[in-house]
Amino acid sequence: MDKNAIKKFAVWARTELIARVSLKGVEYGITEGNIEDANVDSVGGKVLTADEKKQRQALIAEINDKGYKQVMEEVAYTWFNRFSALRFMEVNGYIPSHVRVFTDEENNFKPQIITEAIHLDLDGLDMEKVYELKDAEKTEELYKYLLIVQCNALNKILPGMFQRLSDYTELLLPDNLLREGSVIQKMIELIPEDDWKDAVQIIGWLYQYYNSEKKDDVFAALKKNVKITKENIPAATQLFTPDWIVRNKNPVENSVCFLNSTECVACRNCVALFNKGSKVPLLFVIK
Repeated sequence: MDKNAIKKFAVWARTELIARVSLKGVEYGITEGNIEDANVDSVGGKVLTADEKKQRQALIAEINDKGYKQVMEEVAYTWFNRFSALRFMEVNGYIPSHVRVFTDEENNFKPQIITEAIHLDLDGLDMEKVYELKDAEKTEELYKYLLIVQCNALNKILPGMFQRLSDYTELLLPDNLLREGSVIQKMIELIPEDDWKDAVQIIGWLYQYYNSEKKDDVFAALKKNVKITKENIPAATQLFTPDWIVRNKNPVENSVCFLNSTECVACRNCVALFNKGSKVPLLFVIK
């Protein structure tokens, strides 16, 4: 396993995703310094659909409750987590449709889900919309739609990881996912495909490295007597225990799958601890 490649990707991906998610916020009149009225029908000349208006209102309510930076970071991590899980599942053949979401069968960055779009059998898939987007050659829009439908379809078997996307996380899904240099393209380029087949350890390392810079920031602040907030507990806690350590220790009791599902088909051997009231795992172990 190339941990240097995994670290390079995860650290970069956190910064990139936060920036891209924040950019989507700007599109809907939401920035750190200013938020347009929650009840507007259009933003920047763009008329909002009923769903977009509802999602935008939910996003604004969440920002008012938690703060702008915290929400942007949470959404960025949500998409990082989903992308990582989808990649792990497609490489190991765990996606029920057996259609790859990010690559073709030769591992090229040519999502099979696009070429197979008209043949897909996914819950909630609107085939008329698929044909409409294909006929209009709106490939990027089609891909985002298929990605969201695929995530929703996986909700049945992995509800903790793939909550149904009808909330603001869908609204903030980054644009240009098919471009050279996107988070998905870099994930495929930087991390060898075989590394995704090394049990489920890669998920633990991705999580640890993703939070490594934030962890450094939290401890730097701690030295200045700044207390660790509940939002920063995961970043300040030991995140991943390699399998060689676990083989010599008893697995942690009362823990749940890292996908927060006892029916996880992708990782029956993994165990994780969750901070009470949080969906963010604090510790990964491999039995």
